[in-house]
Amino acid sequence: MFELKIVTHFAAAHNLKMVAQKCENLHGHNWKVETSVIGSQLNAAGVLIDFGELKGYVKQIMNDLDHKYLNELDYFTGGNPSSENIAVYIANRLQDLIHEKGATVSKVTVWESENACATYMVPPTT
Repeated sequence: MFELKIVTHFAAAHNLKMVAQKCENLHGHNWKVETSVIGSQLNAAGVLIDFGELKGYVKQIMNDLDHKYLNELDYFTGGNPSSENIAVYIANRLQDLIHEKGATVSKVTVWESENACATYMVPPTT
């Protein structure tokens, strides 16, 4: 089994409902995002997925989030744009973009500060 991980960043604002009072105020973060994909078969070039392609897919997703007020994005309407929910959003979007057979998103970690993160571990498909 192979696992590839890339790291990227985005900056955005949000506010959360029904959490610690301080976080209910409008505020922003410079998020760090670690995205991992796994697979057991390498392609003819000897890679699971080309890093350049993977980075391109993740960049598309970051462009949708970067310098936005996350609460206004359709995906988060009616819900909290928490680090947990952002990780799920990124994982789902990335899986939709990956076309290589055998490469699947395994986990996404979203750091909202240098000492606080949330990881979404994608359940295996059966």
